Amino acid sequence: MYRLTSGHRASVVVATALTLVGSALGLAQPLVAKHAVDASGRGQMMWPLLVVLAALFVTEAVTGAAGRFVLERTGEGVVRQLRHGLVGRLLRLEMREYDRQRSGDLISRVTTDTTLLREVVSQALVDLVTGALVSAGAIALMLWIDPLLLLLVALTVALAAVVVASLLQGIRAASERMQESVGAIAADLDRALGALPMVRVHRAEDREAARVGERVEAAYGAGVRTAKLASLMSPAVELAVQGSFLIVLVIGGLRVAGRDNSLGDLVAFLLYASYLVLPLSSVFRAVGLIQRGMGAYQRIDQALRLPVEPAEPDTEPGAGPGEGPGGGPGGGPGTGPRTRATITVVRERERGRVAAGAEGAPVLALHDVHFGYTAGRPVLRGVSFSVPRHGQTALVGRSGAGKSTVFALAARFYEPDAGRLLFDGRPAAELSRAACRERIAVVDQGLHVVHGTLRDNLTYASPGATDAEVRRVVELAQLEGVVRRLPGGLGGVLGPRGGTLSAGERQRVALARALLARPALLLLDEPTSHLDSVNETALTTVMRDAAREAAVLVIAHRLSTVQHADRIIVLEEGRAVAAGRHEELLAGSPAYRGLAAGQMLRPAAAVGGTRSPGPPARGGG
Repeated sequence: MYRLTSGHRASVVVATALTLVGSALGLAQPLVAKHAVDASGRGQMMWPLLVVLAALFVTEAVTGAAGRFVLERTGEGVVRQLRHGLVGRLLRLEMREYDRQRSGDLISRVTTDTTLLREVVSQALVDLVTGALVSAGAIALMLWIDPLLLLLVALTVALAAVVVASLLQGIRAASERMQESVGAIAADLDRALGALPMVRVHRAEDREAARVGERVEAAYGAGVRTAKLASLMSPAVELAVQGSFLIVLVIGGLRVAGRDNSLGDLVAFLLYASYLVLPLSSVFRAVGLIQRGMGAYQRIDQALRLPVEPAEPDTEPGAGPGEGPGGGPGGGPGTGPRTRATITVVRERERGRVAAGAEGAPVLALHDVHFGYTAGRPVLRGVSFSVPRHGQTALVGRSGAGKSTVFALAARFYEPDAGRLLFDGRPAAELSRAACRERIAVVDQGLHVVHGTLRDNLTYASPGATDAEVRRVVELAQLEGVVRRLPGGLGGVLGPRGGTLSAGERQRVALARALLARPALLLLDEPTSHLDSVNETALTTVMRDAAREAAVLVIAHRLSTVQHADRIIVLEEGRAVAAGRHEELLAGSPAYRGLAAGQMLRPAAAVGGTRSPGPPARGGG
């Protein structure tokens, strides 16, 4: 609870103080009532005491309401802080973590789990503190009025406390299972909805519903167990409340009849019994709620401890030993002791150094790179090649040869297990990921289109792009028809995952977005996989135009797309086994010749091809 309220402790103190003031005013009311009853028994004037009693009641209500508001606001603030931290963390996780975690479960931690913690802060925390203090005050005053009655009430409450304590551990375990099951529901539902066309074509709705239904049943079972244990707590609390009142009424009435106590003493003791039992019952419930909240907090804490990408290279000045893996204290997503201005200056210097040393250096180079997603299962086995600053370079090979893995390393999603990756002649490890990524643009097979307008999607990497720049890439990617068709044109909403577009149109949107960023290196992963022959020809023209301005590295299974590339690199089982032009590889590379034979390709000259206007291919690699 102390960690959870970090940054909000002043508000918690204010809320607790207001609640305690209200409780103190409440504790004074039985004393005033006692004097009023005794004064009435003696025939004295009692209306001034009733006025005081009413004033205490109203002031207590106002103070308590103010304290409750401050507490509710604090609870919302804690949830806001947790959600900001979780979102920032989840968006910066290492890519390996996304391979291990399920996105629906991670989303559940941001939504469902944090909501449960809001209840812990807004209800349980102050109930726990003020309930304990008010109970202590009530006990002291009850001891002063009648020690014997206090002993009997204490025995009743202690019996209830023993029952509650025996149930708390079970409540926490059941709550943890319920929160995990709720996360699993979100993960499985996200899995099914993300592949809904496949689900429907294969008539798997019932199977997916059954899969999610199993998670629902698990959550139901855990929730029922939590409810069962909580319901056992209720009779214990009611025993404390009702039993205490019955004991006080019976024993206290006998003592009043025996003249051991006055009627005013009995009234005051009864009121204090309520001030003891009700706060104690709120304490019991608060402890139970905290136990349920611990399951949610544990899941949130696990997410906040997942490793994130280092924000800057380890060799960069200012990365002190106190920074966590996220650049912030304790591994959070912050920037540690360095300010954003300092980071900006460092990145500007990086760009300056890159520009100064870039003359003649390839935009990207791999030297003896080894990499595997899991230990003992290498994907790349000593790959070496370079991409010149202009022109088109192609990666070809059978599925699983490591082509997409090269792109993942170029985007710094992963780091090589061995070997070196260089940008403009500088080792990638000496550059921040931001400095590397701002030089590239990627069009991958995912065809990512986000919910929003067409313009939002085109300018995602370049939010400050002008209308003229947007029109230019619309023409380059041949999206004029899409703009005309959409209601609102560039302002037309595409819907979730770009559902209003065809696969080929989503491909062209992704390509236009990449071109708008004017990258030094354009990475195209299967750019023609969703295009017909007409659009494939048009895309080949776009790629040739882009190669005049930047380096283009393209993965293609259709060799017809890249047979006019300036240089083609053949990957086989994680190794670069050949490099050259289309005609050279047909003549000298059995691996490439096998790929071409499977697609019935002839030499480029035989089909009247023309080469793209890049520099002559260099040897090596």
